[in-house]
This record gives sequence, structure tokens and C-alpha cells, in this order.
Amino acid sequence: MFKLPKRLLAGGLAVAATTGVLAALTGGSASADRHSAAPTVIGHRGASALRPEHTLGAYKVAIAQGADFIEPDVVATKDRALVARHDNWLADTTDVEDHPEFAARKKTKVIDGVTRTDWFTEDFTLAELRTLRTTERIPDLRPESAVFDGLEVIPTLEEVIKLARANDVGVYPETKHPTYFDGLGLSMEEPLVALLNKYGLNDSRDKVIVQSFETANLRDLSRKTKVRLVQLMSASGAPYDLEAAGDPRTYADLATPAGLKWIASYADGIGPATAMIFPVDATGKLGKPTSLVRDAHRNRLIVHAYTIRPENSQLPADFRQGNPQAANYPRATGDVYGWVTKLFEIGVDGLFCDDPSAAVAARTKFLTR
Repeated sequence: MFKLPKRLLAGGLAVAATTGVLAALTGGSASADRHSAAPTVIGHRGASALRPEHTLGAYKVAIAQGADFIEPDVVATKDRALVARHDNWLADTTDVEDHPEFAARKKTKVIDGVTRTDWFTEDFTLAELRTLRTTERIPDLRPESAVFDGLEVIPTLEEVIKLARANDVGVYPETKHPTYFDGLGLSMEEPLVALLNKYGLNDSRDKVIVQSFETANLRDLSRKTKVRLVQLMSASGAPYDLEAAGDPRTYADLATPAGLKWIASYADGIGPATAMIFPVDATGKLGKPTSLVRDAHRNRLIVHAYTIRPENSQLPADFRQGNPQAANYPRATGDVYGWVTKLFEIGVDGLFCDDPSAAVAARTKFLTR
């Protein structure tokens, strides 16, 4: 008889009862369990294929499409407010360049070892940030979303939490660049936990999951809160906190059985890039699946993979419409249903999606076939 880890026992079977996990723990198959639990659909930055990312409008569309969770990436302001931005730089998702009063704020900084010249959230108070308006990050690929440029302000994490609670969906915040912000004296873990506690989100049964590409902040959070934690994993490179500490481990090392066992000591799941589950070749076609999903389930970890995007250029070549290489059809919507179904079939417990409606529809067909 298997034993669930303490973090799961604290919340009953809320975490484990997702597609594949219970089956993996009890020796069954993911497909045999799929009718007893629905995979989770996460609105990646909201419905970011349809509205400028990390706006209340994007989150509202994701909710209307049936997403189970909405995902705000979290960065800090000069006055320690937590706001929803994918990164702490601003030029690609706001109209900051159109504000002459902030021209002198443009700086060159090193973020996680990479030099960037831009405007940065930590140099603005929340009130100053709220004078900016949001814009589409990739307007050439998503011109329909760019129509909504200039209509919204940067939301605070608190506003996103309120929206999620008002609509009975989960919130899935990601702390961005935590080592960098720690170095500025703007640690995000304490205000994040305080905000979650304010809204009664402090248990593994609550509709909240906190994620990060770094490990130290998740290990810290595991001592500060009982909410579920997910270790994000890139298909290349290493967690920046490990690099900064001189630890040689990479994401590939963390994806091994030994690495997953270590992750299970402080987190409830992993969020791998889809390429860690289905590697792609030089032409973009899928190769043989890895054992990552199976190995994660054996370590009692849920698997929420990222990111499902609907455009041809963002899909594996196997699921593109028109030109197989997508060179002439970069914006055409490919076979998202086929791609999502393939991931569900291998036992993935949830997906981060730029257009949640596509995954919700695929899930409905998958569970009823």
C-alpha cells in the first residue's frame, strides 16, 4: 500500500486526484484513470492568444472559456507591491516608451545573468506603473489581440486573486526572478504568503498553486505555507538560484528520478516544457516520448506542462495546418486538439494554454470518447 506525502495528505487527495497520478501510484495506467479525473486547464497569462497578456481582460476571457486556473506572473514594484507582468521589464508589454516623464528611468541591468536595457518595475511605484497602459507583446503574430492595446492598466496580484475568487476559479501565480529581487531587498515570498493568507488561501485544498523556475524560493515557501507548489522546468539551462550558488545541477538533472525525488521533498508537482515530454527534431516533429511523466508520477508529483499555443509556428510540425514548416502560415491555427489529446494520453495532469478554450474542448472529447 503506497503512502501519500505529507503535503498531499494535508489536503486529502485534492492534488493526487488528477489524470494519471493515482493510476501511477497504484500501478494502473493513465488511460484507465482518465474517466475519474479531468486534466487541469490553466489560462497561461490569461487567454494571452486573444488579449494582451496579464491583463484583467485576458484573465476574464480565460475564465469565460472554462479555464480551471488563471496564471499571473508576479514581479515587485519599488514600493513592494506585487503586480502581474511576465518579467520586470516593461517596454514589450506597455506603452512606457510613450511617457516622456519616465524617459530617465530607462536603464541597463543584468537580470539572471543577461544584460537588458529597458524600464523596470522595481524603479516604479505602483501608482506610477498604473499610469501606463498594457500592449500586446507579439503583435505581428497576434494582431487581433493588439486591437486591445492601451485599454487596460497593469493589474496587481490582489486584483487577480479577487477576480479568481469571484468566479470560483483557481489562481496559479509564478514568482519571477526571485533571486534577483532578493538582491534588491524586494523579496516576494513574504508579501505573497501574506496576500494569500489575507484571502484564506493557505491550505493544499485551496484553489491556488505557486510555481517558479527557481528552487530556493519554493523550498522557502514550503516552510511558510501549505499551498501547493510546482517546480517549473525548462528544456535547457538551469535554475538561476542554483547557478548563482555554484550548484552544477541543470533542469535535465532535476528531471532524472533522483532529481524528481528531491523536488518531491518541497513541491507537489512539476511544470515541464512540452519538449521535455516529447522532444522535437530539427524539423519540429515530435520524437519518442521520454519517461518524465511516468517518473514524476512515481515520485507522487503532478505534471502541468507548458505551453500550448494555437498558432502554427508555436505547434509541433505534426499538428500544423498548411505548410508543414509553418513558414507561410505562421498565424494559422493548427490542430490544437490533436496536440492536447496526445499530451493527455501520455498522462499529463494539466496544461498551460494561451487559448484555454481549445484545451477545454479537447478535454471534453478526451473524457467522453
